[in-house]
Amino acid sequence: MNAPLAERLRPRTLDDYISQKHLVGVSGSLTQHIKQGLIPSMILWGPPGIGKTTLANIIAEASKRPFYTLSAINSGVKDVRDVIDKAKQSGGLFTTKNPILFIDEIHRFSKSQQDSLLQAVEKGWVTLIGATTENPSFEVIPALLSRCQVYILNSFDKNDLETLLKRAIKEDEHISKKSIKLKETDALLRLSGGDARKLLNIFELIVNSENGKTITITNESVLKKVQSNTVRYDKTGEQHYDIISAFIKSIRGSDPNAAVYWLARMVEGGEDVKFIARRMLILASEDIGNANPTALVIANNTFQAVSAIGYPESRIILSQCATYLASSPKSNAAYEAIGKAQQLVKETGDLSVPLSIRNAPTKLMKELGYGDNYKYAHNYEQNFTEHEFLPDDIKHTKLYNPGNNARENAQRDFLKKRWKDKYGY
Repeated sequence: MNAPLAERLRPRTLDDYISQKHLVGVSGSLTQHIKQGLIPSMILWGPPGIGKTTLANIIAEASKRPFYTLSAINSGVKDVRDVIDKAKQSGGLFTTKNPILFIDEIHRFSKSQQDSLLQAVEKGWVTLIGATTENPSFEVIPALLSRCQVYILNSFDKNDLETLLKRAIKEDEHISKKSIKLKETDALLRLSGGDARKLLNIFELIVNSENGKTITITNESVLKKVQSNTVRYDKTGEQHYDIISAFIKSIRGSDPNAAVYWLARMVEGGEDVKFIARRMLILASEDIGNANPTALVIANNTFQAVSAIGYPESRIILSQCATYLASSPKSNAAYEAIGKAQQLVKETGDLSVPLSIRNAPTKLMKELGYGDNYKYAHNYEQNFTEHEFLPDDIKHTKLYNPGNNARENAQRDFLKKRWKDKYGY
């Protein structure tokens, strides 16, 4: 019994595959592709332990294709090219069933490693299936992403996980020989964090540690057996979203103490440093904006720094940024302005650009009046003269309303002096 329970219970067919009905159910978006054997290159995006690798194996088996696998953790460009060469030879020139290349944790591939896949995917030498726990929009290069379909795998719910436990009790060749009473499951589910692989391996640990004729699984018995001093933080499940929400709201609420606490929860749980930094970068504009423009500079430098450094030192940089942002004056005026502007665009459509501020690169455009009567601001006192820059249908529309803080009050005074009562500043 060398293989762990999670591996022994790995589904071999779609009939045994739990959850993801939106992908492989009766009307799932992948179901017909699999049945017909016409498999597109794809990225499977979802939390750990929810069946990305299993689904790739099932797809390869169902479509009767050669199957090659690489892990982004320990594979380089040479490994990729070697596999592609083998895939080209095994695929042949006159078959639509080109080999499948599965790359686990594809988000860990560098740009050059991802670039090395492009031609093979483009030419159809391989069908790429990449698995990632990170948002592919950020972690997969655009050229490769455009050649792949992205399929999102959802987290297991409580019923899915309990079904797995019951299947283990009934079907596993070793576990099924024991008399097991599954009385309570909350502790098991909580410790697993929604990760099916982790759930089954914890369950096997509990079962193998008991010697009685009947093994009763309760929350108390599970917690006694599984001793862990690590912080229980699910990087991909509900806690992931709840804690980042608490973190952002603490910064928005100008509480550096709460902000650094929630930051510590994420750091101790192994949260991706770029995910944390990216959220602070967004917040610097959305919630601070022009109340303190330096916040965006610091947040951007933080993102660049942690991307290059990683843990454990990145915790210091993240802490500096979080406490700075939390202690900064707040304004969502810029955020509100673009929201209003986008809504106005939706309501009014493609309004014509006023002739006076159109570009006039050709003689014909100049003859048509493009750029006529444009007032070049630097030709006037204090580099300003009143001019209408909005289309006639929406002229004098006020979209940006500076917030009530020192910097934006100064902006308001500046705009009021320039535009008088035109915009109501």
